Formats: sequence, C-alpha cells, structure tokens
Amino acid sequence: MQHSTLTALSPLDGRYADRVAPLRALLSEYGLMHRRVQVEVEWFIALTDAGFAEIAPLSEAARDLLRGLVTRFSQADAQAIKDIEKTTNHDVKAVEYWLKARLVASDELQRAAEFVHFACTSEDINNTSHALMLQAARHEVLLPALDGLVATLGAMAQVHAALPMLARTHGQAATPTTVGKEVANVTVRLARARDRVAAVQPMAKMNGAVGNYNAHLAAYPHFDWATFSRRVVEERLGLAFNPCTIQIEPHDWMAELFDAIARANTVLIDWSRDAWGYISLGYFRQKTRPGEIGSSTMPHKVNPIDFENAEGNLGLANALLVHMSQKLPISRWQRDLTDSTVLRNMGVAFGYTVLGLDGIAKGLAKLEVNAQALAADLDVAWEVLAEPIQTVMRRYGATNPYERLKALTRGRAITREAIHAFIDTLHEVPAAERDRLKAMTPGSYVGLAETLARQGLPRRGG
Repeated sequence: MQHSTLTALSPLDGRYADRVAPLRALLSEYGLMHRRVQVEVEWFIALTDAGFAEIAPLSEAARDLLRGLVTRFSQADAQAIKDIEKTTNHDVKAVEYWLKARLVASDELQRAAEFVHFACTSEDINNTSHALMLQAARHEVLLPALDGLVATLGAMAQVHAALPMLARTHGQAATPTTVGKEVANVTVRLARARDRVAAVQPMAKMNGAVGNYNAHLAAYPHFDWATFSRRVVEERLGLAFNPCTIQIEPHDWMAELFDAIARANTVLIDWSRDAWGYISLGYFRQKTRPGEIGSSTMPHKVNPIDFENAEGNLGLANALLVHMSQKLPISRWQRDLTDSTVLRNMGVAFGYTVLGLDGIAKGLAKLEVNAQALAADLDVAWEVLAEPIQTVMRRYGATNPYERLKALTRGRAITREAIHAFIDTLHEVPAAERDRLKAMTPGSYVGLAETLARQGLPRRGG
C-alpha cells in the first residue's frame, strides 16, 4: 500500500498533517539530520580555529561552503544520508560520511577531512542536535501558540469582566462570579505555565565517550578541551554547557521542559472541560458554519468538538511528555540506548500539543456569550444570597444566622419574595442594612470579580 495521508499510521501524518506542518522541518528525522550537520560543521570549524599545527584556520570561502551545507540542507540531502545509513547501519556515522563527501569540492577542506567528527562520540552530536531541535520548536511554534491563547483569553476576560455568571461548586449553584473573572483565572494560570516553558534552558555536552575527554587528550594532551567544548556549545550553538556527564547529557533539562509543557496542557484540559460545560449550560453559543454538520441524525446539534478534540489531544501529548520526563533522565551505567527511540517521539508529543492548542484557538473563535441565558440562571438562584445575608447577621450579633438560612434555603427553590420576607424579620440588623440586602440580586452579588478580572491579567510586551 502506498504511503499517503490516508494510509499513515499516525493521524499526525494523516488526518492532521496540515495542522502540525510547522513542526515537520524541526522535529522530524529530516530535522534531526539537519541539526546533526549543523553541529558537525560548527565543531569542525572550531577545530580549525583551535591552533593545532596539523590544521590551519579555514578561508572564508571554505567556511561559507560548509555553512551553506546547513542553510541549504534539503530533503534530497537527508535522503542521501539515509541511503548511506543502509550500509553503515549507523545514523550519525552516515552524516559524517555524507559531510566528508561534500568536502571534495575544496582541496582545502579535503585536506582537513579527518577532523570531521574528531574525538566525538555519536551522543556529542545527538544531544546538541536534540537541544537545537527543541529550542527551535519551542521558539517558532509552541510559544507563539501559547501566546496567542493567552492574548485571546485575556481579551475575552476584559470584554466580559463585568458580566455576572452563576458559579457552580460541586455542580451546584454557588456564589456568583463574572464570565471575565473565570476566564481571567485561566489566563493567569496559562501565562504562568507559558513562562515556565520559556524559562527552561537547553543544555548540551561535547566531552566524548564517557564524558572525560579521553580521546581528545590522547590526541592533544596539553589542550584545554573543557574550555574549548564549552565555547563551541555556548558561543557557536547557543546552548548552555553541561560540564559533568556520562556518555549522554542526562536529559534533566528535557524532563523539566516536558513537565512544563505538560503543566500548560493540563491548564488547557481544565479549560476545555469548563468551556464544554458552559456550552452545555447555554452560557456560550457557538457560531455555525454553512454546510457543517453536528450529528448524522440530529440536525439541530452544534457540538463543542474543538474543545473535545483539544482535551483528547492534550491528554495524548501529556501521556508522552510525562513518560519522556520520567524515562529520559535514567540511563544504565555510562550509557544505554533506551533514550534513543524515546527521543524520536519528541515530535509526536509536540504534535499532539500543537493540535490541542489549535483546537482551543478554533473553539474560542466560535464562542459567543449568551447574556440572556446567564441572566436567566441567576434569576432563579436567589438562594445564593443566603451567604451575604447570614454574614451580615453575624456582624450584628443575630442568633444562629447560618442555621436559620440553612433551614430557609437548603434544597429549596427560593424566590426574591421569600428572601425579602426573611430579611424583613431581621430586627437585629439595622434598617439601612436590611434595605441594602434587599437591593442585592444574584447578578449584583459578584464581589470584586470585575476588578480582579481586569487587574489580574498578565501584562505582555513593552
């Protein structure tokens, strides 16, 4: 059967291929090969600048040729490396051979060819490449998507900051809030989670087979390899240097990043479920699109499918992210290969995350607040005023305020008239305070919700 989006095993490469396209060049096997070439080239150029007698600094033309292999790296180049791997059965060695074959275009480079991959173990190339891949995917795809959601939710919170809404605790009618305040709660949580994703520092090492520069010192025993490696990692690749490792960089920073992404996803799973519930209650309506069908048998339905899909995809992402964060920092003795196959699924975890973020963005774009439904729900929930009434009774020393309101309201449908009649019996409470309580409605009893919705939102940009 021919490979296509219809025959793909993963929906990321099938049904949802277009929606995760921005990740394809960054976290695919092509992306890994691209970064491996970048790391090999920068290590090689750095070696030519190190002052070794056997290799002179490269001319600008030679440097341009090498870096051009990175900037112009193509799918054809990746396929050529893959073809070499059929013989080597070793993916990093295939990159080395491919790169050496490119050096024949220059006598200067060909003379220095044996300094390609000099003193490196495969993991020196792989860990730096994975760090570069994750750094790019975070910067170019993940953070912009999170920032877009923070901005959309923040705007929604501002617009509806003052719109009263009946809250629900344990699924039951509870002290009123505002739509904007509830959206602001999500916005603040997501912004905090986003900042934690952004704060994780990608780390890398280039210190040989077991982390001790053994081969390096065998060739050049008096050279400061630790400082040299640090400079390559930090100055040429833009990563943080990990000076003390086994054969692999221990992936602790990756675990931190994946955990941070999972936390952001969890916030959005929570919001997806809440949005789904608000749509079910009629608090939110969804804009319809011509030709769209919600049910094959019930023509009236407009399903909250974007939030449902987001919940499912973010759950899949978190399953992978949590597994990777727990597994990757564990390696038997100085090295085992269990991390290798797991790391090849970074793109899958990011892909399901991006699908989830995209689904929520689409769902939010369809939402319209139904002010009439919100007002109607509040108007049949006069029992929620039991809280402020008994609190004022406490202030003025009324006897058994909680118990008296409990007897009046618990499990009963309470009307405005019943509440007012009860307030009129509160002779311990000053008349002015009784009048203030009678002026209160479920829709006006929202505390500082509007202020909190507006003031609590994260500030972005300059």
